[in-house]
Amino acid sequence: MRHINRDDPPGKCSMIGVHTDSVTIVTGAAGGVGSAVVRGLVSAGGKVVAEDLSPAVEALASDEVAVVVGDVSDPSTAERSVEVAHDRFGRLTGPVNNAARFKLAALEETSVEEWDQIMRINARGPFVHIKSSLAALTLSRGAVVNTGSMSGLIGLQGQTLYGSTKAAVHQMTRMAAIELASRGIRVNAVAPGHISTGFMDDFLPPEGQERDALLADIAAQHPLGRSTTPEEVAASILFLLSDRAASITGVVLPVDGGYTAA
Repeated sequence: MRHINRDDPPGKCSMIGVHTDSVTIVTGAAGGVGSAVVRGLVSAGGKVVAEDLSPAVEALASDEVAVVVGDVSDPSTAERSVEVAHDRFGRLTGPVNNAARFKLAALEETSVEEWDQIMRINARGPFVHIKSSLAALTLSRGAVVNTGSMSGLIGLQGQTLYGSTKAAVHQMTRMAAIELASRGIRVNAVAPGHISTGFMDDFLPPEGQERDALLADIAAQHPLGRSTTPEEVAASILFLLSDRAASITGVVLPVDGGYTAA
């Protein structure tokens, strides 16, 4: 079982630096960013275990992609994904902990039940997948990438719950990076701004001028003047998985069009 190594002979890495022997679990794989990560890994020559609660993830199945349908916060789902990686592809070189739920609500309107539910998905999910992957990652000297958010870096209206879950992911990333460095395991995160997906659809007006105006206003708040695409977030994740990031660990990388720099 192996992963990227500075002593590898030529020809073992793709042009983007992702090892062609990589086997990666991607949670939230049916969504915009998750599916973009799956496509990028496969394009680079890697193998993927695509995991999602939605059966729609089964559309990604191929010779290079195995599929697991399950609750990301359930340790048995994480264990099953690790088992599938070994049974189907012979190894595991890293999880991309991308599955998440968004919630826009004032603190006083957020129930304890909602807090527990979103925290289970957004923070417990990455924890159980890192924990379940440790033995395999120790052997492969692998890399973990978590999907955080700019909402975990700054204060935003109506995002006490969501931002708290992502701040937990960021701190988990830093702590795990320190704890696992001696095993040769790197742990990093990306912190996107607004992404052009349906992630926030439940909290937007119906299709029409009001919705378009709101999305345009959100995009304009980013110094680059636009929202980030799923492919741009995926490219950052693939970089952090790759040997080009071999000395990077414990980093929360903003991919937010300059929002948190303003």
